[in-house]
Amino acid sequence: MKLSQLLLAAFLSVALPAIAAESRVEDVAARASLQAAMQTYIDRVLVDDAFLDLSPQTGTIRKLHPATAHPVIMRMGKYFILCADFRDAEGRSVPVDFYLGRRDKGYAVFHAEVGNRGLIERLAGEGKVSRFD
Repeated sequence: MKLSQLLLAAFLSVALPAIAAESRVEDVAARASLQAAMQTYIDRVLVDDAFLDLSPQTGTIRKLHPATAHPVIMRMGKYFILCADFRDAEGRSVPVDFYLGRRDKGYAVFHAEVGNRGLIERLAGEGKVSRFD
């Protein structure tokens, strides 16, 4: 079992009971489907068990390793934003925000923002992003 699958299982075992108590059944299913889509995307793009981040400024590539998925899901109109922490070679935490849209009966990642919380903070400040409750 891959690390990201273990992280998803751990997240779901902790978060779903709390979410179910607060949310409608449809929201619980949507949350689980969104988390699964993010984890599937991460698994699909790993190279040598690492999420590769290309720096546009330097042209260097750093390897990031999945650590934890955040339980909070944000909504941006009909789109969603999920976040996970990764670790770099020095063990530093690097947040990655995943932007997802609905595809068929599930969801698909259309953008990953690595180590840049400025985008989501700006969107939230402009009122374009809110918590998916």
